[in-house]
Amino acid sequence: MAPLSGTASLLTDPTLASKQIAVVGAGPGGLASAMLLAHAGAHVTVYEKGNRIGGRSSCIEMDGFRFDTGPTFFLYPEIIRQIFTRCGFDLDKMVQLKRLDHLYDLVFEGGPSLSLTTDPAQMEAEIAKISPDDARHVRRFLQDNKGKFERFIAPLQRPFNSWRDLLRPDMMRALPVLSPFSSIDKDLSRYFKDPRTRLAFSFQSKYLGMSPYRCPSLFTILSFMEHEFGIFHPVGGTEAVMEAMATAARAMGVTIRLSAGVDEIVTRDGRAVAVETASGSHPVDAVVVNGDFARTIQKLLPNEKRRKWSNATLASKKYSCSTFMMYLGLRGTMPEHAHHTIFLSSDYENNFAQIEEGKQLSERASLYVQNACVTDSGQAPEGCTALYVLMPVGNLREGGFEWDEAATKRARKIVFNRLRDAGFGEIEDRIMVEKVITPHDWQENHDVHRGAVFNLAHSLGQMLHRRPHNRFEDVEGVYLAGGGTHPGSGLPVIFEGARISADLMIKDLARAPSPVTDLPTPGLQLMPECSRL
Repeated sequence: MAPLSGTASLLTDPTLASKQIAVVGAGPGGLASAMLLAHAGAHVTVYEKGNRIGGRSSCIEMDGFRFDTGPTFFLYPEIIRQIFTRCGFDLDKMVQLKRLDHLYDLVFEGGPSLSLTTDPAQMEAEIAKISPDDARHVRRFLQDNKGKFERFIAPLQRPFNSWRDLLRPDMMRALPVLSPFSSIDKDLSRYFKDPRTRLAFSFQSKYLGMSPYRCPSLFTILSFMEHEFGIFHPVGGTEAVMEAMATAARAMGVTIRLSAGVDEIVTRDGRAVAVETASGSHPVDAVVVNGDFARTIQKLLPNEKRRKWSNATLASKKYSCSTFMMYLGLRGTMPEHAHHTIFLSSDYENNFAQIEEGKQLSERASLYVQNACVTDSGQAPEGCTALYVLMPVGNLREGGFEWDEAATKRARKIVFNRLRDAGFGEIEDRIMVEKVITPHDWQENHDVHRGAVFNLAHSLGQMLHRRPHNRFEDVEGVYLAGGGTHPGSGLPVIFEGARISADLMIKDLARAPSPVTDLPTPGLQLMPECSRL
């Protein structure tokens, strides 16, 4: 298959040697952007308000236990491999990525339980536990989605600046297989009659924070990608990849400043000319914004400078669900449980309707559970387990569910009840360390707008040219990286979006005069160096 990211056309450009770039946020999109821009020859400084890199792709450490904060695996790591290769590094020499041929255990409340792998024959046998007739259509589903994936790769590699981009030849080739007005569940009904089988190939819409009954049918490719390419665990957790990116970036001259948030993007005549931090004003030729889009853009640019993406517009948009997280350090091991377990409620459709409504907690919630120690024992002290539990819940909204102390206690109780229903037994008396993150915590402590951890919803009206553009429309010299811009959320897509934004900036700066030479440079020498990770 052709690579997603070209490597030959955008190498070091001597005209970029005088350019100063600020990257706001050291998340995966920010680090990828920093690597690509530094490789092109620009001077890049990454400003991170937290005390470690990675954003939600960092880790939580407690008394020898280590947990991924957000993303827990890599789907289709070829994109980030190609970014490393383009910059002259070998990802696989810097991080050990273990392919999990046993993808996950899929546990339906009331049965059956499926052990799904990348082997089509075994997958057919597992699906036959639900419906022998459905099992006969598994390979047709995979083959059809291989064609859909191959046709839609090209549009995911380029920016969408207006509706005219929908008329380009690559989109014309993709349209016949996209069924844009169909949901994932409806599209899957062409192959599978049993709703449980459809869930087995559609629960991946949770990676986008959406219900399979509303998520556009394009995203059936997520299930195909898991079964075609496998999923990967970085030894040491997701942050190990972030650390490798930071190492590569620093080797190319990138400065990463931790505990150094950006307070404002300074503009002049509609163009970004500096970033303001606690230490002063730092002149720039361009800025990459890598924070949660709706939350960060409102902090960095006043409302009057955002004509298209005003506060009112942002308030009118649809956002993904949120999550209630539990990070549990347990006494004893769990070798009987898979690295990943998906527990699906027998009332899944109503469960997700309650999540979308956002006014109550479901007592019959679905769960995602990561038991990383079965693959990577270093995530916990010897003889112990680091258990990561995610319960999808509604995002924050006016008139929505209130996350006070009593609500947190109730959610915690629901999680333990559902873990027992999923076959994990009674585990409370085994807890050695525990941390909880609620939607309110996501918003206030992690700067996630409305606690919507998967960003703007991936509904038809908020994709492609209708999503915030990689080259931000409202202010020249501002570019976006992260799940809030095209192509969307999820690590492989965020990396691809960072590549799109970086390449746009490289082309733009190669032909633009530098505003930095027209400004004083107070504060640049005053910013303390960050500590090495």
